[in-house]
Amino acid sequence: MSLVDVHNEWDPLEEIIIGTAVGARVPRADRSVFAVEYAGDYDSQDRIPSGAYPDRVLKETEQELHVLAEELTKLGVTVRRPAARDNAALIRTPDWETDGFHDYCPRDGLLTVGDTVIETPMALRARFLESLAYKDILLDYFASGSRWLSAPKPRLTDASYDPQAPAGERLTDVEPVFDAANVLRFGTDLLYLVSDSGNELGAKWLQSAVGDTYTVHPCRGLYASTHVDSTIVPLRPGLVLINPSRVNDGNMPDFLRSWETITCPELVDIGFTGDKPHCSVWIGMNLLVVRPDLAVVDRRQTGLIELLEKHGMDVLPLQLTHSRTLGGGFHCATLDVRRTGSLETYRF
Repeated sequence: MSLVDVHNEWDPLEEIIIGTAVGARVPRADRSVFAVEYAGDYDSQDRIPSGAYPDRVLKETEQELHVLAEELTKLGVTVRRPAARDNAALIRTPDWETDGFHDYCPRDGLLTVGDTVIETPMALRARFLESLAYKDILLDYFASGSRWLSAPKPRLTDASYDPQAPAGERLTDVEPVFDAANVLRFGTDLLYLVSDSGNELGAKWLQSAVGDTYTVHPCRGLYASTHVDSTIVPLRPGLVLINPSRVNDGNMPDFLRSWETITCPELVDIGFTGDKPHCSVWIGMNLLVVRPDLAVVDRRQTGLIELLEKHGMDVLPLQLTHSRTLGGGFHCATLDVRRTGSLETYRF
């Protein structure tokens, strides 16, 4: 039986991968990091700070990930963790050389759809070999009967990036490039964010990979920067949480227009360590749905918790203190690989 079996973001959770903060660092400044992550913050890539995150940040985060793993285990969820790696090691191709990033966010580089796990062609050069952290886990899944696909490795030459372009247009269409976190699963419908971390060719390749059973919906003009899971958050069939600063009637994906939407309230700014945060205050809505009536939510986001409870959801309040520093909340830092339920189409 395939250990990978997941069709949406809300069915009861059975197995999950939780990332690790061990060895996390900001990769050396290069054209990919500048275009995808920092072009709006600095006028030159030479000004981008790089190197290891402070030990305190990593130790506190690793402890909080351990607590998350314990709490999910208590709920009967199988939890897997990646092996530690040396993220300071050099990565070299004929076109460029860099060092690594982190293995904190398995959601960013691995996409699970049905019984298939896909290694996606990530936008940052520093993440070129990130899937190696999960290799032993992927081998176990493959042995169980899961399908295992790897997108064509992108070259990620300088031509792939245009740091001077407007936000949302800094990743060019030279070749298929996208992070897995640009995708949300709604049964047979897959939302694909076209942004600085996912280009048009990436959507085309994904459609060819998943076949006619699924419809990949490229969403343009929704959010310019990286990843979609702090913009639209499906909670259960027919109910979706939206980010009011990004989603409106003009850019709401057509296949979701019949869904009930609830608007995320103003969030608590949890702060960050260093010169610049890796993500905005909206990381507070980056929650993990354990089942249609239960979600893991940042305990500091009391307004959001109250809103979810009013809509019939229980909340497991936990904390990732440095989510703005490291760039990931509970959805980013996890990858659900198995949920109960079957493939359905959710059109209302």
